[in-house]
Amino acid sequence: MTAADHRPAAFFDVDNTLTRGTAIFRFLVYWYAAQGRPPHEAVHARQRLKAMTVAGVSRRETSRAYFRLLTGASDVEITRLAGAWFLAEVAGGGFFHEPVLEALRAHRGDGYRVVLVSGSFSAVLLPLVEHIGAHHLLCTEPEVDPVSGTYTGRLPDHPHQPMIGSAKAAAVRELPPPHRIDLASSVAYGDHISDAPMLALTGRAVIVGDDPHLRRLGAHHGWHRLPKAPAPLAVPLPEPKPTPPGALL
Repeated sequence: MTAADHRPAAFFDVDNTLTRGTAIFRFLVYWYAAQGRPPHEAVHARQRLKAMTVAGVSRRETSRAYFRLLTGASDVEITRLAGAWFLAEVAGGGFFHEPVLEALRAHRGDGYRVVLVSGSFSAVLLPLVEHIGAHHLLCTEPEVDPVSGTYTGRLPDHPHQPMIGSAKAAAVRELPPPHRIDLASSVAYGDHISDAPMLALTGRAVIVGDDPHLRRLGAHHGWHRLPKAPAPLAVPLPEPKPTPPGALL
């Protein structure tokens, strides 16, 4: 295989890099609202996960705790609601971090393979993949029971699960051979120090935002930097379900 057979890729973290805010938490608010659950339940769920982080629990374990929230949920219903949520986000404007989205479009126009690498899961990410025209998706894949079609609340015993930290780098490293991607001529974007292993794999890297640890590392390696994503807008909520005729109010 000659050098001409290899293509560069642009690898993008998603949350607070390509998008403003964290997709899985924004979807959680939408999903709970679609079930008719009060807003404080989503707030409390997020606070519990934040408390785990403050207590020193690893991002891998807090990720597993998030996916336990999906236990018993229908895969089909989650996919449907995630599609509706994404359309509402895009319609409301302000979902994407524009400088990074512009960079993605430029890379794609230059013939790069666009790869999203995220700790989020496919139901939430696939509408985004289609919208921006990404070529590949590397993400967390929560377990779905094949009989009931519902989430078990667990992650499968597969490599790179959840897709966080060094798992991102390992997944990226395993992607090139079948897809003829040349890492030396590729570029990666990330906003958190946990993205550093992925950023270090490519010939160029771009830091997004102000993570002090990542900025120090970036200064050492000569990585470029884009501004921090602005604060996200309020999460769009689904239309309330109409009250059935004859129901007591």
